Amino acid sequence: MAYGGCAGVARLACGWEWGFACAWRIGMRKESKSDAWGAGPNYEQYMCRWSREIAREFVAGLDPPAGLDWLDVGCGTGALSATILERCAPRSVLGVDQSEGFVEHARSLAPDARARFAVAGASALPCSDGSIDVVTSALAYNFFPDRPGALAEMQRVVRPGGTVSLYVWDYPGGGMGFMDAFWRAAVATNAAAEAHVERGRFSFCTPDGLLGEFRRAGLEGAEVRTIEVISHFEDFEDFWRPFTLGTGPAPGYCMSLDEAERRRLRENLESDLGGGGIEFPARAWAVRVRMG
Repeated sequence: MAYGGCAGVARLACGWEWGFACAWRIGMRKESKSDAWGAGPNYEQYMCRWSREIAREFVAGLDPPAGLDWLDVGCGTGALSATILERCAPRSVLGVDQSEGFVEHARSLAPDARARFAVAGASALPCSDGSIDVVTSALAYNFFPDRPGALAEMQRVVRPGGTVSLYVWDYPGGGMGFMDAFWRAAVATNAAAEAHVERGRFSFCTPDGLLGEFRRAGLEGAEVRTIEVISHFEDFEDFWRPFTLGTGPAPGYCMSLDEAERRRLRENLESDLGGGGIEFPARAWAVRVRMG
């Protein structure tokens, strides 16, 4: 389901080679000890293959006119920012993230004069009041430690008639199937892994939960929709390798294990999934509200 098409097309000099912001970074999130961020190329391999598709569907649903000023809060390695540049003909895009490593990676992948990237947090956005047409956030909101404060900042910087929007993975509903498969095997290997599972940590990532948070922040009239794609892996090695790169909550947990326990986890996963092609749903909830 989508709200409509996206006006304008702008080509990135670097083409389609970008990473994706799946979550918030050190100092900005509800933190698990396994959460690990900073290595942009590693995070691309963990998340970007299907999160690019989610980003494309998201901006298409916003249906913005050309020539707008955008703010990407929690931009990560820059996939949503790159999608905006590619498909929405913006006047400008500012991406902010708490991870200096991710910001540097985003800069390197978006050599576009309309784009800027800065190290900053959701509770202190580096924008003046009423200066942004579209304030958005990709797969990061659930990691903000002060979500009401972040929504207040988004309202502060958006122009009258502008849009506040964001999307998060459907953790409670099993919308990240490959993560769920990993954590099932991790808990079967060591019950202590349950404390790190996103499904339990982010129970508000539902339509009712997100709309309730928007209402409590004074953002009345918000709409929510679902975006779903398929995450495909060629074989078990294609599935397993990103978990060994250490960037993101599940990979961070994986690499915190000693070699013997990590081997047991791999064996449990491979027994569950087999060695052929592997597919899971990748589903997100997208929320937007137009400001009066």
